[in-house]
Order: sequence, then C-alpha cells, then structure tokens
Amino acid sequence: MTFYDTLTRRSQPFESVTPGKVGIYVCGPTVYSEPHLGHARGPVVFDVLRRWFLHEGYEVRLVTNVTDVGHLTDDGDDGDDKLAKRAKLERLEPMEVAEKYFWSYFDAMARLGVWRPSVIPRATGHITEQIALTQELLERRLAYESAGSVYFDVSAWDAYGELSGRDPDELLQGTRLEVRSEKRDARDFALWKRAEENHIMRWPSPWGEGFPGWHIECSVMSTKYLGDEFDIHGGGLDLIFPHHECELAQARGAGKAFARTWMHWNMLTLGGEKMSKSKGHVVDLTTLLERHDPMVIRFHLLRSHYRSLSDFAPEALEASAAGLRRLRTGYESWGSAEDRPDGEDPWLAARARFASALNDDLATPEAIAVLFDVARDANRAVDAGEHGAGAWAKVLFDDLLEGVLGVTANAGTGAAKEAFDALVVLVLEERDEARRRRDFARSDTLRDRLADLGITVEDTASGSRWRRG
Repeated sequence: MTFYDTLTRRSQPFESVTPGKVGIYVCGPTVYSEPHLGHARGPVVFDVLRRWFLHEGYEVRLVTNVTDVGHLTDDGDDGDDKLAKRAKLERLEPMEVAEKYFWSYFDAMARLGVWRPSVIPRATGHITEQIALTQELLERRLAYESAGSVYFDVSAWDAYGELSGRDPDELLQGTRLEVRSEKRDARDFALWKRAEENHIMRWPSPWGEGFPGWHIECSVMSTKYLGDEFDIHGGGLDLIFPHHECELAQARGAGKAFARTWMHWNMLTLGGEKMSKSKGHVVDLTTLLERHDPMVIRFHLLRSHYRSLSDFAPEALEASAAGLRRLRTGYESWGSAEDRPDGEDPWLAARARFASALNDDLATPEAIAVLFDVARDANRAVDAGEHGAGAWAKVLFDDLLEGVLGVTANAGTGAAKEAFDALVVLVLEERDEARRRRDFARSDTLRDRLADLGITVEDTASGSRWRRG
C-alpha cells in the first residue's frame, strides 16, 4: 500500500508502527449543530480505509475525537466557544447541546454505513491530560503563561510550518498590530485559555480557571489511545493550518514522534463554494438521508478520489443513483452465491485490479470502475448461460462492494423490501386500471414516476411486469 503524505508531499509505502496492526486518528466533529453533507466525506473515506486494512488482515484501531469544548467561533484564540454559544442560543446546558448533536452526527454516520470508531474520546473527558501536556511544554520552554492563559511559543519551535508549508516569518507579516496584549507574538496559539467571568465551561488549573485551546485535545487524545507514534492521522484539507500544524508542534515539542502519515480529504463544495455552517451554505445531511437512499449518498462520495475537490449537485447524485442501480440489478440477476461451481474463481484478475486501486492511495473511483466491468461481463456470461460466472460475481460483490466499500448490494431486504415491492404492485394495478379506461396520460405518468424510482415497467399481454433498473 502507498498513501500520499501531506507532510512529505509525496506518496510513500505504508509500514505500520506495530507489524500487523494499524492505528488511525481522524479529527471528528465539533458537536454544536446538525451535521451537513460536508461532514460525511471524511468518515466514509476512512471507513473504507479501515475496512480495506481489515480485509488485508490487519488489526485496526480507529480513534475519532469529539470536540465539545475549546473550539472558538473564529478558529483562533478569541471569541466565544462554539458549543457554549449554541447553549446560550438554545437555552440548554452545554452538555445537553453536546449530547444532542453528538447523537445526531453518529446516527447520520450509521445510516451511511460508517462503523463506529474503536474509541470516541471527548475533549471534556481529557482535561487532566491537556493540562499535563501544557505543563510539559512550559517545562521545555516551548510555552509561556500570561494573565491566566498559556500560549505555545512559535518562535521557539523551528519546525513550525513544516506540515502546511507556511513560512512562520511570513505568517507574522501584517499581524503585529493585532497581537493580543497577553501574547508575545501574533503567531502564538493558546494551549489553555483564561475563562472570562461569564464563560460557562471552565475547569481549575495551575493558572486559574479556564478551558483548553482547540488544538491540544487532538495531540493528547491521539497519543493516549494510539501511542506516542502511530500510523495515520486524517482530517479535512482545511484543518492542515492551523489545527494540524499546531497539533504537530505540540506533540513533537513534547518529544512524541506522532503520526507517520498525514492523509487529508478535500472539500465538498456546493455550487463551487465551500460548505459552511456559519454561512448557512450547506446541505443538511439528515434531510438528505430522508430524501435519498443513504447508500446512494455513500456511493456518490466514493466516486471521486478523496484528495480531489468534489462539487455536489442533484444531477451528480442522480448519476450515482443510476450507476448503483445498474450494479444492484446485475447482482439480483446472478442467482445465489451458494450456487458457484467448484474450481478457480473466474474473477481473480478483477480482484487484483480492485486491490491495486485501493493500494494506490485509496483510489475508490478506479475500484468502482472494476465493479462496473465485472457487472457488465457477468451479465453477458449469465445471458450466455454461464451461471457459474454470475454466482462467483455475486461473491465478489459481497466481498468488495459491500464488505470493503460498505455499499449494500441488495436494494432492500426483509420487511422493508416486501413493503416496497407491495407498493410497486399497487401502483401497477392502478396503472393497469388506467389503461383499461384508456386514460393513457395517467398511465404514462405512473410509469414515469416509477422510472424516477429506478423501476422499469414492461407491458405484456398478461399485464404489467416490473424490475429494478
């Protein structure tokens, strides 16, 4: 396997810290409002990465944090805590807000087929460790206390800027007039913040009552659950600076090797503009999941490479829905996987191509292209009477489409499928009645509405028949 590493700016072979085991840390949500579509891309991508490692025989520990304190509204060192501000707005306790949106986020992820992380640490549950790391950096003279707050001294850490590629001296230009009076340098960032009199979330510390800075939580929680050196750190491209740059400086400043590989996913845009909760420029994920098959959304997110910019549009989602219907229609026509004949799997070359794609920086679009090739060739084989090839293709889809990519191959199962099928039959009965009345406009409307749902209607002498796709 090779992955593109943001720190070294090149693809490099993967070699785990502990042979046979993989430790992954992914920056999770700040739980102060409902999740939007932009929140889904990273978890879906890293869910596939986790599944692929497991498929290849690794043990995996995936840690995703939850920020429930310390993330300020301007992503810097000033302003209100995002969660505390929401608590005031909704007239709730901060932890009520955190619980409400914690479950809203993870419920949405579950509907998208994202497995729960191995560990979900919360910032508020690790205040003691964050204070300890702050004290360590003070002892190493990489931080200083000022008026009850503690700041990391960027000028004392020569490597600052190595992850983002930013020149620390350039970061200083034009900012001196904006330096807080308690800071020595505009580039310095908070490890611990003094709580003002009306600040709700506060804890005792050696420097007085306050709360942790945003960046320090991830340096603490990643190393607590994965060790001082771990395999992969993931996050959105917009987190490289300042968040991940500060994480790296804090951790290495305290003597920790930290992450071997940094993997960043690119943004989902809406009409060419970055999704932003603060600007109201978002697609609400809960609403989207109610209107569309969650598996279509997941499939859509995987059709573009995680490092590429992807713009969301209804037309693109419909194209993904149509593509998934083609795969599912083939899958349903291939008979039973138990019917595969003895002998060598005829799809070994396809499996190798799929593996090659995911081993090359998790190239999910190329992996999906392999599945379309398999579906096309399996359909031809079944049409030619080679049902064994279809049965083996069904095994491949169970293993790779569903097991690795996490997209269910069946359009529906159990009671939900039976209810859907029954509703289609009712619509067809109404359509047959319209045709008997020679109300062809009504008949055509019902057929078109079914087509919008991926249902193809065939009129025969004995009545209407239907199939998916």
